[in-house]
Amino acid sequence: MKHLRNLMALAIAGLLATSGMAMTKEEHKAAKDRIEADYKAAKAQCDTLSGNAKDVCEKEAKGNEKVAKAELEAQYQPSDKHTYKVHEARADADYEVAKEKCDDLAGNAKDVCKKDAKAAHVAAKEKAKVARAEAKPAGNNANLAKQANVAEAKKDASQEVREANYKAAKERCDALSGDAKDKCVADAKREYAQ
Repeated sequence: MKHLRNLMALAIAGLLATSGMAMTKEEHKAAKDRIEADYKAAKAQCDTLSGNAKDVCEKEAKGNEKVAKAELEAQYQPSDKHTYKVHEARADADYEVAKEKCDDLAGNAKDVCKKDAKAAHVAAKEKAKVARAEAKPAGNNANLAKQANVAEAKKDASQEVREANYKAAKERCDALSGDAKDKCVADAKREYAQ
């Protein structure tokens, strides 16, 4: 499915490169229609599968569609907001697929899988927030303010990622009992500064 996403992105980029100018409304509509058609074709391929494999396939198809639409909007109206939305769509799509893959597991392994997926999701979204803060233009006197905003975004991102990783580590400890569990939780608290 990742190959399909890359293929769709290349096709859209190719269309834009051959136009030589900004994308027209008609080109935007045509690209949007192609994305929807690609989604329907990918979803139809999922119908040959069953069980959780089908669910994972459908999540991948839907995620690829959302990412392709976000990329299209970023190309149609370039801005730091649309670039951020591309990163956000990619993080959300990856998270949905990862969560769905966890359904093949049971018990603590499933819980750990979901916490790991959430930690990866938080890390990707926070990375996108930092990139957006770094991409914002700064005026003549605003350079110090921009640096402060970037530093604040990095600090917030670091804390959010640390918390998500701590929750995942703590979930792994639930498979243990007694002193081993207590030591595991204490180690996780120390490692992630909780």
